[in-house]
Amino acid sequence: MTGRGKQTPRMRKRGASRRQVLSNLAATGLAASLAKPALAAASGRDAALREAIRNVVVIYAENRSFNNLFSSFPGLKHPLSEVDPERLIQRDRDGNVLASLPPIWGGLIPTEQTLDGRRYQVGETAITGLANGPFALKTPEGELLPHGLVTRDLAHLFYHNQMQINGGRNDGFVAWGDSGALVMGHYGDTPTDLRLARIARRYTLCDNFFMGAFGGSFLNHQYLAAARPPFYPDADKGAAARLIAVLEGDDPAGNRLKPLPQSPASALQGPPRFSPNNLTPDFYAVNTMLPPYPPGVRDQSSPLWLPPQEHKTIGDVLSEKGIEWAWYAGAWQAAMDGNASNGKDFPPRPNFQVHHQPLNYFRNFAPGTEQRARLRDGGLGSTPDTNKFMADARDGKLPQVAFYKPEGDLNMHAGYSAIADGDRHIAEVIETLRAGPQWKNMLIVMTFDENGGWWDHVAPPRGDRWGPGSRIPAILVSPHVREGHVEHTVYDTGSILRFLTRRFGLEKLSGLQLREDEMRRNEGFAPGDLTEALTI
Repeated sequence: MTGRGKQTPRMRKRGASRRQVLSNLAATGLAASLAKPALAAASGRDAALREAIRNVVVIYAENRSFNNLFSSFPGLKHPLSEVDPERLIQRDRDGNVLASLPPIWGGLIPTEQTLDGRRYQVGETAITGLANGPFALKTPEGELLPHGLVTRDLAHLFYHNQMQINGGRNDGFVAWGDSGALVMGHYGDTPTDLRLARIARRYTLCDNFFMGAFGGSFLNHQYLAAARPPFYPDADKGAAARLIAVLEGDDPAGNRLKPLPQSPASALQGPPRFSPNNLTPDFYAVNTMLPPYPPGVRDQSSPLWLPPQEHKTIGDVLSEKGIEWAWYAGAWQAAMDGNASNGKDFPPRPNFQVHHQPLNYFRNFAPGTEQRARLRDGGLGSTPDTNKFMADARDGKLPQVAFYKPEGDLNMHAGYSAIADGDRHIAEVIETLRAGPQWKNMLIVMTFDENGGWWDHVAPPRGDRWGPGSRIPAILVSPHVREGHVEHTVYDTGSILRFLTRRFGLEKLSGLQLREDEMRRNEGFAPGDLTEALTI
């Protein structure tokens, strides 16, 4: 018989369970009471956001890492000048530290160019015998490299980028690039001399903004459009089989390519060599494929032809909500008419890259569909007389959401565009937007699709299988952003879509949710949605 003051294990367990229930109820009530003001505040801020921001413009330039253009911008959280020297070194393909940087394979420039009366010859390599680390780009005479000079292109591919990042150490850029020392170069005077830098000083520069996906323009445009890569069903049963990556190991989600037997063992001996790797072993398209619709459409027998895609895009969810939007592509009509090159001729004016129009890969935007009209011609050049995007900005005719992709020779892509030309053009576009009647309720997001192969020292956050990749510049321009501010919140390309989702009450794309879940699991936080930099 049990005394009144004693409890059996069962009674203690039952009492503990009751206390836990009461505790949980109390906690739930407390959490609910705390959550109500927070939800009310969020709801109030969203209402203010809807009132303040009625137009969103995304300007999507090309192929520059953050370090390449903004390494010494004032107010950075991780300025290059303060990085531990041990974090600047590059390692060879065997993991050993390189004694010095290799030459710039293929030379500094792709073609002979004349700038300000000075002729630059093909094969010029700028500086040789460079120490292992980053350096300011210079001419062979030791002068800072002119912004008007087009440098050679650099490898910027899905698997290469992951091997270069090397688990966040960023010490494989030289080893797994194809340009030798060039990947470590940056412009020494851009933080003061670029027009975009002056705009950043006036508004908000984001210094923890990462490209949405590993690799190049194709996949990062797809990420901006849909927050995921395209898929190629049964790719192993046709011509595309030759494009399937061969990886180290058997995991189709692996991230290391298997070098070909004839690939040089050291970065000092030449660029690495791999078999084609446009598709993953489980048939996701991660490097450049061609759209099923014109311009630039190829016969379906081509291994690069990608079948029409059917998953949802940001355009689909905007349209479902009744939001007016458009993607303006510079030189789109010129390309449709056959009057634009594909960046192969220099100087290419204009040029157009078919993989820079991501929505042209989707069945919902095929020729003859209602949605096809959303793919607008951005026109040519940098005046409203010929540039249709700038004309609509001047006249206050932009839709609620507008994506603008400059034509190739104005997008800052190494290999066929000088940073001076793109810098001038984008600054003119922003000034036209600021002078237009829609400015007072506008947010401009000016960013780059990817790093273009250029090195950056800040480790990307650990996300999902597709990214984020390397750090890139992003500038927020609006009457409603902090002035003269550097925003340190972690963003990726998907943060643009997160902002649109929040501002317009859209269905969230599944790829965004995947990224947020995986970053919370790996890092303890999810990417921001750009509202952190607003004054609303």
